[in-house]
Amino acid sequence: MESLFHAQAKLRQELGLKKVIAISNKNYKRHGTKSYVYLLNRFGFQPTKPGPYYHKTFIQDDVNGNSYSGRPRKYTELVKKTGGDQTGEVTAQDQQNDSEYLCEVDIGTPAQKLLLDFDTGSSDLWVRSTEQSSWLSSSKGHNTFNAAKSSTFKKAKGKAWKITYGDGSSASGDVGTDVISIGGLSIKNQAVELAKTMSKQFSDGTGDGLLGLAFPSINTVTTNGKSDPQPTPVTNMITQSDIPKEAELFTSAFYSSRDAQEKSFYTFGWIDEDLVKASGEDIAWTDIDNSEGFWMFPSESATINGQKIEQSSNKAIADTGTTLALVSDKICEALYKQIEGASYSEEYQGYIIPNTVTVDNLPDFSVAIGGKEFVIQKQDLVFAQADDKNWYGGVQSRGENPFDILGDTLLKSVYAIWDQGRTRFGAVPKIEETQVIAPSPDDSGK
Repeated sequence: MESLFHAQAKLRQELGLKKVIAISNKNYKRHGTKSYVYLLNRFGFQPTKPGPYYHKTFIQDDVNGNSYSGRPRKYTELVKKTGGDQTGEVTAQDQQNDSEYLCEVDIGTPAQKLLLDFDTGSSDLWVRSTEQSSWLSSSKGHNTFNAAKSSTFKKAKGKAWKITYGDGSSASGDVGTDVISIGGLSIKNQAVELAKTMSKQFSDGTGDGLLGLAFPSINTVTTNGKSDPQPTPVTNMITQSDIPKEAELFTSAFYSSRDAQEKSFYTFGWIDEDLVKASGEDIAWTDIDNSEGFWMFPSESATINGQKIEQSSNKAIADTGTTLALVSDKICEALYKQIEGASYSEEYQGYIIPNTVTVDNLPDFSVAIGGKEFVIQKQDLVFAQADDKNWYGGVQSRGENPFDILGDTLLKSVYAIWDQGRTRFGAVPKIEETQVIAPSPDDSGK
């Protein structure tokens, strides 16, 4: 471990590497159901618990009313119940798509500063740009990238990108390459995706774009209509820079606004030695299965108030783009049975907790990352206000999704190390914050 820290300290000094502070988005308002609906759209899974939102199968006919090639073409779409057997469209208002944290990134020469959402569950680097037809009206309060003002920007011929969600909302545009700088690391010829069109779901967001930190295989860029995934910034960091194997990584540490003394941050190329040593534990490493583009690892057990529940062959992904933690129904049901008065709400499509419950009455809950379980801080079992009497829980059902999705509910309890060079994920527990059950006022869903 000491040799690891030594190699990184040397690189940090040589390149002037620094923390990338994750700024709390002041416009972000927590809302349990909207956050869950966003995940239904993003990962496309069918819920197993009743509620207003679910995926419905439709038959698509051609313009003449005939099925394609004599066969019905089936497709699924996220819908919401509007009464009886009627369903309606899921709109941007139904889901929470804004980012809780934003990070400053320099793009171009001279550098243009943009605030981006760092997302380990996707692999595109896309930004608001002056190529958008309505950019003057939609850029108020935003930084917008102007490729014409960067001497190092190069347009990529034939390349395009498009991100689409189940409700039909999307962002798309063309692609170029430019130099970007993150935390002191300069990366050349990085694919930068310029938004020419953005649906309301994206244009209403606070940030200036997104920086994907998953693996390149799920990048959405195409060349002349054919899939052509582009390297992510971390991939380019590894291939372009003469850095030791020990530095081919990034780290993340998130803190709730309840603890104003600590600042959330990322580092690229180095591990915060002090934070690791403060945990009093060695880094627990687990190998990553990146075959689906995610940071996926075994998560075969969970423990609730000392009772261990085994889940053979269960897997999970660590995802900074997810605010909740989604786990199996088996774990969900066992967890909320240990909370007095907690219940599943069909109205809110999630488990809720009475606001009379104190933090001391919440159960001890830990989930496995590889071979070690990590405790989720009790106050993060509460996510947002559901109504005057209840909180929306921070742990919810993954439905029919084949793997758990461990977002900020878990990641706020650990210092996470995303080692792309060695295809492994590491974590140590963070020192617990002040024991307060209620989210701070600006975290409220109301």
